[in-house]
Amino acid sequence: MQAFISSLVSVAFHGVAYGMILYVISVGLSVTMGLMGFTNLAHGVFAMAGGYVLVTSLSRFHLPFALALVLAFVLVAAASVVLERFLYSRLYGASELEQVLFTIGLIFMSVAVARLLYGTLQQPVVLPDYLKGQFALLGRDFPAYRVFLIVFSAAMIGALWFGLERTLWGAMVRAAVDNRAMAQAIGINTRRLFTITFAVGSGLAGLGGALGADIVAIQPTYPFEQLVYFLIVVSVGGLGSLRGPFVAALLIGITDTACKYWLPQFGAFFIYAATIGLLLWRPMGLFGKRT
Repeated sequence: MQAFISSLVSVAFHGVAYGMILYVISVGLSVTMGLMGFTNLAHGVFAMAGGYVLVTSLSRFHLPFALALVLAFVLVAAASVVLERFLYSRLYGASELEQVLFTIGLIFMSVAVARLLYGTLQQPVVLPDYLKGQFALLGRDFPAYRVFLIVFSAAMIGALWFGLERTLWGAMVRAAVDNRAMAQAIGINTRRLFTITFAVGSGLAGLGGALGADIVAIQPTYPFEQLVYFLIVVSVGGLGSLRGPFVAALLIGITDTACKYWLPQFGAFFIYAATIGLLLWRPMGLFGKRT
């Protein structure tokens, strides 16, 4: 019994850490798809880019870990503005098929560039000494980096929720998600709002990819391998919602960890089956807007 409780605590802990990373990466996709109505399957490219910025900053330039995280957010957000201005904006009025083909093409291009620059192998993450080892809590030892991920991600999620719920920018984003035409009618510059929101969402993906580089391997195929999980978080949680993807990310993180620990032979079967069943029951997701 003691062994089962110990494994249960371990699964829950590691599942929450993984779920936090999934949420930080995916929440930007939820908001941008809900706001812009753009089917952006290349969202994982920004997460991969953030991971590569982190490992490059640490291994090649020997920058402090905190500065490397800041660079992952800033550089990915800045690059996303360029992409949004010159590429994405040209397809806002296009069909969903055209958007899917365009973003899939971006994934293939990013995979090719990543292979050219970094090769095909997984990139190792050199963690600072203070994030190595174990952290004692309630008579148990937990990996220090996983504890950091949970605490840091929770603080970041709180800041994001505050920004969307208690600031003028957040009010404009919520207004545009609910009714874009009305938001434009009352003077909200939705074009600029789209760019800022896209940059923040992409920057968060880059930051999430950097934070989770020790959990989710940073390699050229990252955008394809993780795409399904990002889409599941968004679809199960609901577009344009903050709370929905958070609940979905935690459920997926814990379920995926439990399956790998107790039922590795089934892989992600139960996650896919549960996703299909839930979307048949609630096509708009747990907290998506009903029409």
